[in-house]
Amino acid sequence: SGNNPTGALRTAVSMLAHYDPEADDMSAEANYRKTLRLTARIPVLIAALARLKRGEAPVAPRTTGNTARNFLYMLNGEEPGPRAVEALDAALVLHAEHGLNASTFTARVIGATLSDIYSAITGGIGALKGALHGGANTRVMRMLLELHKSGEDPEAFVRRKLAAKERIMGFGHRVYKTLDPRANVLRQMLMELGRERDAMHWVDLCYTLTQVVEEEKGINANVDFYSAPIYYLLGIDADFFTSLFVMGRITGWTAHLLEQWEDNRLIRPRAAYTGPMGLKVNQ
Repeated sequence: SGNNPTGALRTAVSMLAHYDPEADDMSAEANYRKTLRLTARIPVLIAALARLKRGEAPVAPRTTGNTARNFLYMLNGEEPGPRAVEALDAALVLHAEHGLNASTFTARVIGATLSDIYSAITGGIGALKGALHGGANTRVMRMLLELHKSGEDPEAFVRRKLAAKERIMGFGHRVYKTLDPRANVLRQMLMELGRERDAMHWVDLCYTLTQVVEEEKGINANVDFYSAPIYYLLGIDADFFTSLFVMGRITGWTAHLLEQWEDNRLIRPRAAYTGPMGLKVNQ
């Protein structure tokens, strides 16, 4: 998977099937048990991958605490504070489900063939790994880091980007034509985390960017814009942001699959030919 953590996670999830004696058992009871195992194991895999990338030994999970608390403990090797747990928990909940987006649709299409849950989730991760789907908040953070390092005035940065017809990451949404309601929650979480960690410069930078972009383009910040600095302040490397997306979305994907299998039909869209007509084959 090269240096891409999401690719490594995709491969690891596929590998889990070989250690699960119920992998090919398609009964409702077995599928439900597998959803629980996947939901529990994916955070362990991500934390282990992150620590190995830093040259550190993985930390075993605890048997107490919610997913956010346990993940931060496994990631950093120390008990996280309540504000950090609250912020990550909110981000995971807000990323859990969002309709038939590309990765969810991919997972359902695979599931509808009656392939196993590991194949479906591996396919979902593969779709989420794409640059146009799950990697937006990574690019948001790289933009914020570049801007912070350069010391460029945020207003000048926005206007320079707009003048060059370049996209500013973290704004607008294919579904929401006004404010992404998830962004409101994370904006408040970022404010509280910034105060606690003496990192209000990130909050101020985000505020300025949103004000200028909204004024110049009339588009609002989305969930990616605020999740990026939250993850960064929690000590999560930007390369792992898409993997965090998987950690939140696994509950949504598995719920969709269980729903699909309750009354399964093969998903087989029709294609309409739109090319030239009346062509002749040269003899």
